[in-house]
Amino acid sequence: MSGPRPKTCAACGRGIAPNAVYYRFTLVLEGEQDVLGPSGGKSSEDELAALMKQLEEGSESPQELEDQVHWERSGVVCAACRSVVVRTLSAPPEPAKPH
Repeated sequence: MSGPRPKTCAACGRGIAPNAVYYRFTLVLEGEQDVLGPSGGKSSEDELAALMKQLEEGSESPQELEDQVHWERSGVVCAACRSVVVRTLSAPPEPAKPH
């Protein structure tokens, strides 16, 4: 019987020793929009047709478009990178302005 498979930190790329503490993560980013722009008098069918034309003529592949709406990753991070990841994904101290 062999030991556990070697693990690699998703943040720094270093190998994690079998006897070292590591942290599992799953990150899911899902695109959402609360308010749609003004329709400018266009019907829903016209807006949908315009959107379909834009998608068909665009340079993005179907995978790129899908990744803009749903992106998911999971893995492990080492103890040294855990604090960096937590700090990066924690809420900012003050409310940020919209991009």
